Amino acid sequence: MLLTRKKIRIETERMTLRPPIHSDFRSWAWMRESSADFLTPWEPVWAADHLSRKNFTNRVYWAQRSINTGVAVPLFLVNRETNELMGAITLDNIRRGPAQAGTLGYWVGKDHARKGYMREAIDALVHYAFHRMDLSRIEAACLPENVASRGVLEKSGFKYEGVAQSYLQIDGRWRTHVLYAALRNDRRGRTQAG
Repeated sequence: MLLTRKKIRIETERMTLRPPIHSDFRSWAWMRESSADFLTPWEPVWAADHLSRKNFTNRVYWAQRSINTGVAVPLFLVNRETNELMGAITLDNIRRGPAQAGTLGYWVGKDHARKGYMREAIDALVHYAFHRMDLSRIEAACLPENVASRGVLEKSGFKYEGVAQSYLQIDGRWRTHVLYAALRNDRRGRTQAG
């Protein structure tokens, strides 16, 4: 069975959100490597080949397969004015049927942090998920001490829902996370992305 290649492109005020392509490799590898100290405290341990071309090629193929099959929407944040790669955002673990939900994950290069880019990306992808994909719930989790991540989620209308013990392995250890969610029809108060 041949799958139709689905295209997703979301325009925000300052960025284009689009799937990774093979020619992004050098920009991606440079951004990840130059931001390693900034990113690794909040991420799973990087594999030995994390920054390799082969790993990136697999990432590009995974992204397109995930979009085609509807299980994830992995997007790069590209500055429209400079065409610079700034980070990535992924709506993953998309569940259909009674759940109509997905899980949000994201990262931004250290030089682009605290400039509103991730909030802009979250707002755009959540709006897309609610209005184009007909999802009802978007979940996100972060380490309790990750003040920047908690702040961007709260500014984007996500509400705190609780704590998950030993939720993910981060920086080589099982870590407890705080859980957030945005609901399309949120009776707990209007979300910014709604």
